[in-house]
Amino acid sequence: MEIVKNIAKNSLEIGKMYVYHREQNNVARKILKVIESEKGILDPKSKKLCKEYAKDIFGDGKYAPWLYVYSAFSKEFKEGWIPDNYYGTVVVPSINGYYGNVCNRNAVISRLLEKSDSLDISYYVNHLFLNTNFQIINDENLKKLLFTKNKKVVYKVENSFQGKGIYIFDEKSFDIKVIKRLGNGVFQIYIEQHPFFSDFNNSSVATIRITTTSEDNGDINARAGFFKFGREKDTHVQTSSAIKIPIDIKDGRLYEDAYFPDWSSTKELPDSKLSFSGKTLPFFNDCLVEVKKLHARIPFVRCVGWDIIIDAYNQVKLIELNGGHNGIRFHQTVQGPCFKGLNWENLSKM
Repeated sequence: MEIVKNIAKNSLEIGKMYVYHREQNNVARKILKVIESEKGILDPKSKKLCKEYAKDIFGDGKYAPWLYVYSAFSKEFKEGWIPDNYYGTVVVPSINGYYGNVCNRNAVISRLLEKSDSLDISYYVNHLFLNTNFQIINDENLKKLLFTKNKKVVYKVENSFQGKGIYIFDEKSFDIKVIKRLGNGVFQIYIEQHPFFSDFNNSSVATIRITTTSEDNGDINARAGFFKFGREKDTHVQTSSAIKIPIDIKDGRLYEDAYFPDWSSTKELPDSKLSFSGKTLPFFNDCLVEVKKLHARIPFVRCVGWDIIIDAYNQVKLIELNGGHNGIRFHQTVQGPCFKGLNWENLSKM
């Protein structure tokens, strides 16, 4: 009976992996069409190199479609790229594993990071409201805690991603029954962002994404980054509508092209005539110092995507961190290869 259960379990896992790779590669093909419409068709030589590299380095041709995307964007094949579906099925389970999920547990990760100026105000965990000292508070005291010093607060549902599961309340709109229906999450201070970011969009708080790696020798390195902001009338940044601008990870300088969710590019922002090419994110070196310091406190999560912002008082504020499948496809396409020298390509052989 145990053998039968194991066979069924393995079959289910194989089925899930098949669906995952199929969906991933369908996404890659759609993105490839957009890139080719702007930059031209991927040349046969590069396509052949992608196929060979997928089989020789990663062991299977199913990893080629993402290599097509990267190569079409760069107009050449480069060694060192990590296919997005290989990252999801091989790299993340190996270097982050279950420890990566702790990044989604707001009450836990705040203690691990030991951040004295955290945005966190309160947590709702397993039907309990807690303050940041993990003391249980009742419904009436919760409302006082949230709104005595704050006009607005943000509630983030645990495991929220792509801008989903984020709610903004003031004292009048706050309904504790709604929170209980939403489930586990964290209340955070609503950030007043630096004027630099309000010039791009004033209706929602922008984010700076910096991806760092914790390496075998103990070094923490910033590998890539981008600046992301919402559109008019967005209350917060959402993947389905946000615009991304890659940044030079050395100095925070913005690239000359911005990208829509469908991967089409523009040199002019649709909601304003703001010129952004060559602008530099304010206090970017402070951002690098902060995320490296924080990552050093959780070195066992080997690759982390940090969403941060500079507030109106010129301070770096951590919005959230991603240690699960934190997403490297945009980095890889626009700025990659970003993760050379980490031996990720050999993880499937270990």
